[in-house]
Amino acid sequence: MPGYYLHTINALQALEAIAKGLSCVRLSADLNLSERDFSLSDQGLVLDENNRLSIDELKRIVKKTQRIYLCRDGGMVPLEDRSSGYYKLVPTSGAPLLEISGVKMHISKGIDPFASASEMAQQAVRKGDKVLDCCSGLGYAAIAAHRLGASEVLSIELSREVMGLCAQNPWSNDLGQEGIVQRQGSSFELTGTMPANSFDSVIHDPPRFSLAGELYSEEFYREIFRVLRRDGRLFHYTGNPHVVKKGSSFVDGVIRRLKAVGFRHVEKVEHLMGVSAQK
Repeated sequence: MPGYYLHTINALQALEAIAKGLSCVRLSADLNLSERDFSLSDQGLVLDENNRLSIDELKRIVKKTQRIYLCRDGGMVPLEDRSSGYYKLVPTSGAPLLEISGVKMHISKGIDPFASASEMAQQAVRKGDKVLDCCSGLGYAAIAAHRLGASEVLSIELSREVMGLCAQNPWSNDLGQEGIVQRQGSSFELTGTMPANSFDSVIHDPPRFSLAGELYSEEFYREIFRVLRRDGRLFHYTGNPHVVKKGSSFVDGVIRRLKAVGFRHVEKVEHLMGVSAQK
């Protein structure tokens, strides 16, 4: 059993059911992928014979509104990594999002993070494509590309901490599907080692510029252009919807550099906070 995932909302549901004297409660213990009934007692929530949460433990979960706890083997630990910075999974009404040192790594306002990543993939990926996914994160875009019918997806993620959280996230399980290859390393460095004309589409979802300026550089865009086949497509997340909508020296600079290396049909995609382009 991989474990049970609980956060403020479902802990509250359990506490309210206990207060009403109910014998069971229907919860999602896999972060909104499914629901099932769990037994209750006047002492707390019974996940299985080896995993029980007391009322005090449920109240502790409720207090941490932006945290997910993994319950298994009789223990309860938050899904986070503090070894270098602060990485954690944050609950939503759908798929969890990744947060690094207080910065959310997904579009989440008004849309499920998995759904927004799927829309990014749809901007570039067509059935049968060989896809390069730069800065994979939790792998949502890579999974979406695979579901769109990509023949192969190469997904690159630099952070070992992110990959560790990804391995514990049930929404990322499909990264293990045949046809998806994960590599740990720098997208900037690894793309430079790849043969020309290797991919039909690229999804590029880098961290913000202040953390990884090289991934917004003309040098890197030239490498993306080189590894794309003729008529290949790119979707590049740039962030900040207001900036994308109104225009700025930053986003305009991204567009200018993409055009400088040869990309055509370079256009802002406002609702996804990014730019699409074609070789």
